[in-house]
Amino acid sequence: MSEREANLEVDVEILDDRTAVLTVGGELDMDTAARLEDRLWQQLSLGRARLVLELSALDFMDSSGLNVLIRAVNRARANGGDLYLAAPTPAVRRILEITGVTTMIPPHDGMAEALAAAGGSR
Repeated sequence: MSEREANLEVDVEILDDRTAVLTVGGELDMDTAARLEDRLWQQLSLGRARLVLELSALDFMDSSGLNVLIRAVNRARANGGDLYLAAPTPAVRRILEITGVTTMIPPHDGMAEALAAAGGSR
């Protein structure tokens, strides 16, 4: 399943009843953040509260994207799950670090680590 809007692409892979991997590529900003948020909320509404975001193709993220991540992790945790970030690019990792988001959502270097933390596998 793939959707493209502006410069953001979000692909969703269902791993099990509680876990989904969302591969996010392009630019996550005020013009595209709603697209990712819609996809995250869709998965949460279907009972998938363990959400893994694969970020190796995400070139840019602004405060709108950070806000989506913070709302998503809070909602996932309220539903008994969590949000896992996998393989953020250096630019995205830097934004996560300087804003302190890494204290709330620690990024994983690769998909294997993030999936292990989520309790799933591909």
